[in-house]
Amino acid sequence: MQYIAFDSHKRYTYAVVEEKEKGRVMEKRIEHRRGEIGAFLSQCEVGSPVALETIGSWYWIVDEIEAAGMLPRLVNARKAKMMIASSKKTDRLDAKGLNTLQRTGTLPTVWIPSSELRDIRELYRTRMVLTQMVIRLKNRILSCFSKYGISFDETSDAFNIKGRASLEAALEILPTQTCFAVKELLRQLDLLQEAVKEFEARMLQVQSNDPEIKLLQTIPGVGPILSYVIAYETGDIHRFPSASCFASYAGTTPSVHASGGKVRYGHTASDVNHYLHWAFIEAANVISMRHEVLRFRHTARLYERLRQAKGHGIAVGAVARHLAEATYWILTTKTAYREPNQNKQVVVVSSKEG
Repeated sequence: MQYIAFDSHKRYTYAVVEEKEKGRVMEKRIEHRRGEIGAFLSQCEVGSPVALETIGSWYWIVDEIEAAGMLPRLVNARKAKMMIASSKKTDRLDAKGLNTLQRTGTLPTVWIPSSELRDIRELYRTRMVLTQMVIRLKNRILSCFSKYGISFDETSDAFNIKGRASLEAALEILPTQTCFAVKELLRQLDLLQEAVKEFEARMLQVQSNDPEIKLLQTIPGVGPILSYVIAYETGDIHRFPSASCFASYAGTTPSVHASGGKVRYGHTASDVNHYLHWAFIEAANVISMRHEVLRFRHTARLYERLRQAKGHGIAVGAVARHLAEATYWILTTKTAYREPNQNKQVVVVSSKEG
């Protein structure tokens, strides 16, 4: 049996092939040109495992590994580095270290989403980038007005129909070049907002017949966009052994430091799924803004109780965790969201993460 390990970089991959009995049998630096990795793997035993760290451009490498009839194994780079624990670092040593973990059955791997799922994810991930650009543009526009003592406190949203009319009326107060700059910023804002709408329409088209997404929309605070993000970032829910494991993967549980009889809760770990974390926090924020209207729902009562005791941030974090755990049960049982038993005591771990 052969073990193959890739130490991949932006422009090349260093490959090491080893056999259980003979040790290293082949190694090569492979330039990142489509087809080169497949050509290299054609010299190896079909069905061999190929360890690859999670670098930014791993999609196409995994595709070539699968096309060559090999078994890709995506590695948790942080955990692998801790397990190899070598004071020396070269491409060859890194690849050999991954193969050592493969041979001993201790390679820390992560789930590989299908090529179709990876493709679909680009829709909402790009939409998120565009919405962040929209926010930055809005802040820049308001900053330009603020420099000249112009504010729009009379409207709840300076960019709705009423607010936009006030913005455009105030343009003539600005100096010539600043006025030109703000007009261009407004034009770019319109283009970006139109692009966001196009992405959202495409997302709704993709999810129209997905029963899981319809179930997710029964969760308080979760609408069409958030249900899309949650469904496609989660993938196969059965890869998680419990609701708490899924909540941890989604970044809704704080890190724990226990020593000498003292327990401290820290911020969310860095190696969580940040898209899921964003989605559940967004849903929890919706509940926090509407908790008076939703006061008969469990999530609203949970938020209000913790807000009074520990503050807004911890309350939002606790609601996000509840929503994540509810998502696990909804996807595993294929049933809609149900209000928890009101007689059941809910234990909440405080978190600094908002």
